[in-house]
Amino acid sequence: MLVEFRVANFRSLRDEQRLSLVASRDKTLQDTHVVRTGLQAAPGVLRSAVIYGANASGKSNLVKALQYMRGVVAESAIVIQPGQTFAVQPFRLDARSASEPTAFEVTFILGGVRYQYGFSMTSQRIVSEHLLVYKAFKPQRWYERHYDAQAGKDVYEFGAGLKGSKSLWVKATRPNALFLSMAVQLNSDALRPVFDWFVQGLVIFNEQEKLSPDFSIQMLQQADGRRQICDFLSAADISISDIEVVTRKVPGQAVHLDLVAGKTEVRSEEIEERQLRFSHVTGQGQAVFDLLDESHGTRNLLFLAGPVLDILRKGLTLVIDELDTSLHTLLVRELVRLFHRPEINIGGAQLIFTTHDTSLLDAPDLFRRDQVWFVEKDHDQTSELVSLSEFSPRKNEALERGYLMGRYGGIPFLDSRLGEQR
Repeated sequence: MLVEFRVANFRSLRDEQRLSLVASRDKTLQDTHVVRTGLQAAPGVLRSAVIYGANASGKSNLVKALQYMRGVVAESAIVIQPGQTFAVQPFRLDARSASEPTAFEVTFILGGVRYQYGFSMTSQRIVSEHLLVYKAFKPQRWYERHYDAQAGKDVYEFGAGLKGSKSLWVKATRPNALFLSMAVQLNSDALRPVFDWFVQGLVIFNEQEKLSPDFSIQMLQQADGRRQICDFLSAADISISDIEVVTRKVPGQAVHLDLVAGKTEVRSEEIEERQLRFSHVTGQGQAVFDLLDESHGTRNLLFLAGPVLDILRKGLTLVIDELDTSLHTLLVRELVRLFHRPEINIGGAQLIFTTHDTSLLDAPDLFRRDQVWFVEKDHDQTSELVSLSEFSPRKNEALERGYLMGRYGGIPFLDSRLGEQR
């Protein structure tokens, strides 16, 4: 479970911003919206969080920051080549920030243990890296790395908690690679859970990683998965009783590369095509429709159903940018409530998403105050992330109206001359 994410000097997020999923002392909806961890520092962790902000406010940059951090963890040891630079984007509207490192840090809970991992980087290299492990209230510093510019080398400090071939891992870690990533590639069992949380435990959908129908279609080809997805759609009040995957051969072309002759040949051959058939049943009758006959929202919900069901089963963290662009507001509400149902979300899965849908703010029992965040861009073009809890709204306060009036920030600054002819 994600406990906290910190980022500094990434795109519009110049100053350090913190997204926390630690539940406040508020007892509201505690049994459904909060997971009890048994840990003293974070006794309760929220099952969901929603982030509001005007267009270009920086809320998408927050998602991209977490996505970029995950990418560096996943790829720095095996994809990034020696001497290759990173495409990291610091805040560029002042000279000081443009030349300073970008920093990321996450705190998460896995198997009852709290991990705090972070690093800072420039386009040229990793500048610092650290890992704290809380097997008790007092942390164990497993390792810390920082670049000594005068000596021109990385300096490492290790704690007793990290076991394994540390000298081998240090020797193999390039300036443009994370120690964590390289050590896992060289079979560090101790660091593998941290690496796997990023690569397998964190699922992100945005403009850079779009939702694919493949996972849901694979589930539909299995009897149990087919039933789960149909039940999922029925719970969203969509009158689909069954979905059939029809596979057929169609004419196509395939590219074949002859490495010996050094030639590329395009051949005509049959390829498999999968079609979906939707059975609708109402009180007046029934009919079968193709995928394109279904609404855009139904298609998106179907493609989201497979990943969501898998995430709920495995207890993963799902992050979606602008969820409301693909789903109707009522479907968004039902999706959020699915994560809040302990009998379904037994693994502690989390949903974090950005949206413009202000009606969610006043939906009955949908969010606690500590689950709502706002991103606002200042006049110097830096983004600031603020929790609704900091404004101490009354229990019966009309949050949507307050937000649209600018009481909590996160709305666009509109020029009174907008629309005038000049």
